[in-house]
Order: sequence, then C-alpha cells, then structure tokens
Amino acid sequence: MSSKEEIANKLFEIGAVKFGKFTLKSGLLSPIYIDLRVLVSHPTVLKMVATELIEITKGLKFDRIAGIPYAAIPIATAVSLEGNFPMLYPRKEQKGYGTKKVIEGEFKKGDIVIVYDDLITKGGSKFEAIAPLEEAGMKVKDIVVLVDREQGGPEDLKAKGYDLHAVLKISELLNALLASGKIKQEQFDSINQYFGNPEGWSKKMEGTE
Repeated sequence: MSSKEEIANKLFEIGAVKFGKFTLKSGLLSPIYIDLRVLVSHPTVLKMVATELIEITKGLKFDRIAGIPYAAIPIATAVSLEGNFPMLYPRKEQKGYGTKKVIEGEFKKGDIVIVYDDLITKGGSKFEAIAPLEEAGMKVKDIVVLVDREQGGPEDLKAKGYDLHAVLKISELLNALLASGKIKQEQFDSINQYFGNPEGWSKKMEGTE
C-alpha cells in the first residue's frame, strides 16, 4: 500500500471521510463529506499527512508557509514542525484590540509564501485567504491541500496565476477505499455519478431516505 493509499484509509478510519447524504454550503446534496478538522485529535495521522505534504512540495521556492484558518492551522503547524519552516496565518477577522493584526507571525515584504489548506472545491475561499498576504507585500504562487475534490478548484486557481498541489485527488481517495474494502462497488459508482453531475444527483436524491 502506498503512502497516499494509507492516508486515504486512515482518514476514513478516523471519521474524516464520511458517506451518506449531506447538505453542502451551496445547498446541494452530496454523498460524501470530508471533515479534516478531526485531524487535530489524531496526531499520528496528522504527522503522516505533514510528511506527505512536505514531500509533494519539495522543490518549491518559499520563505515561509501559511495556514488558512481554521482547518488548516493544525496541518500547517504540523508541516512547520516537521519541516522546520517558519509559519504565519491570516486572521479570519482583523484583531480589534492591541496590535490589530490581520496576519499573525513574522514576515517581511517580498517573502514568498506557500499557502496550505485542508481541501479545495472551488477557488473562492483561497482567494479570500491569499488577499491579505499579498496586500502585506508577500508573494503567493503555490497552494497546497490534502484533498482536491476535483470540482474546478485547480482551474480557478490557475486562471488567477496560482498552482495547486494536492496529496490526494478525490478519485484517488475513493479508489483506495474501494480497493481496501472500506466502500462497496455500488456506493463507489453512486459517488462517481455525483461527481459527474452534482446538480442532477442532488435533485435525484431529494426526498429519498
């Protein structure tokens, strides 16, 4: 079993990958929900994830790394500790007292920053997180995630001049879970139908148990 396949199985085992019928932020239904916030409670798996993230970003040029609040803060922290990389993070809301910082951590103008997040569906939330870093004079080219849902995120980023690097594509994660018997072929096929036509799948499943 490859390291990626092992991570896919571990994510399922700790409940970070759930199957059922979930309502997404868009209002559409989905047969799969990925909650990587639980990684903070599983240090062994978090360390595995950090090791793989460091491996796929070897060769990239950067001065420090940034984690997008809140799910990616533990992930970026683990990467920082494992790789000995200086870290910072943009706040979701500007601090209303004291220093009134928008960004926590040390940096200087011109620093090249790799941005880490837990997963990507579309590019919108990534642009929101990158904006304060660039406004502070830092440079961002590479975004690294654990899971790419393969729903347009890489293309959105590319259109704005950013490159995406992912440990796992959703198709790779599903293939690994099928191979290990964590999910059955019927479930695998249904989930792939969803990714082929999310709107159609959602309408079909509305009102069903």
